Amino acid sequence: MHFEKLVDLHCHILPGIDDGSPDLEHSLFLANEAVKDGVTHILATPHHLDNEYVNHKDKVIQLVQDFQRELDAREIRLKIFPGQEVHLNGDLPQRYPDLLGADERKNYMMLEFPHTNVPAYAKRIIFELQKLGTTPVIVHPERNKEIQKDLNLLYEFIQQGALAQLTATSYIGGFGDHVADISNELIEHRLVQVVASDAHTLKGRDFVLHEALEKIARDHGECVAYEFENNAENILNGSSVTAKGYRKIEKKKFFWFF
Repeated sequence: MHFEKLVDLHCHILPGIDDGSPDLEHSLFLANEAVKDGVTHILATPHHLDNEYVNHKDKVIQLVQDFQRELDAREIRLKIFPGQEVHLNGDLPQRYPDLLGADERKNYMMLEFPHTNVPAYAKRIIFELQKLGTTPVIVHPERNKEIQKDLNLLYEFIQQGALAQLTATSYIGGFGDHVADISNELIEHRLVQVVASDAHTLKGRDFVLHEALEKIARDHGECVAYEFENNAENILNGSSVTAKGYRKIEKKKFFWFF
C-alpha cells in the first residue's frame, strides 16, 4: 500500500519529557525510524497527568518548536505537532485550558485510561469534554485490563460519541497473541477508528505503523486500512470523523454434546 501522507497520532518522540526518549539523540533516532516507516506527520503525545508526568501545554509547544528546528537542520523530512496523551482524571474539565488537542481547535483529544481499570467517572468526563466541544480519542483500549475482559465496555464509549485508537504493535503481535486477537476483534467490530505507533525508544515499541496498515488491508480489506489513515489525517486537521458500522461483540455460544 502507498500513502502520500502517513499520520501518526500517538508518539513519544520529544526528548527528556517522559518515558519515550531520554535525550535528543534518541529522539532523532526515532524520527529517522519514523521516516523509514513512511511516516510524514507526527502528533507528539507526551504523557500528561498520569501518576508520573505533568507536561503543560506551553512546555510541549515550545519543545515541539525546538525539536522541529533540529529536524529541519538535519533535513529529516518529518513534521511534528504538539499534543498530549491526557490521562483520565476527574477534574479534566477544570484543567481544560492547559490541555492540548490532537488538532489546533481541540476538536479531538488523545485520552488515556488507567491500564488496569475503567474508572466509574469515565463516561461523565467524556460527556463534559464533549460539552466543551472535544471528542475524546481513547488510546490503546486493547491494553486496558478491564476492557480486555469485556470488549463491550469500549462499545459503550463509542456509542457515547468517543473514538478509539489501536496501537500498531498490539495488532502485529508485539504485546502477545491475546492482545493481537483482541485488536483484531476490535477492528472487525469497528470499535477502533485509527491506528498509531505509540512509539518509544523502548524495546518492542518501534515504528510498525505501515506494517500494521498492510496487515489490516490483508485481514479486513484495503478500504479499512485507507479509512484508518484518512481518519488520522482528519483528526490532525480537526475535520469530521465519526465511528461507523460499529457493533457489539456477541458472547460466543458453546454447545456441549453428550
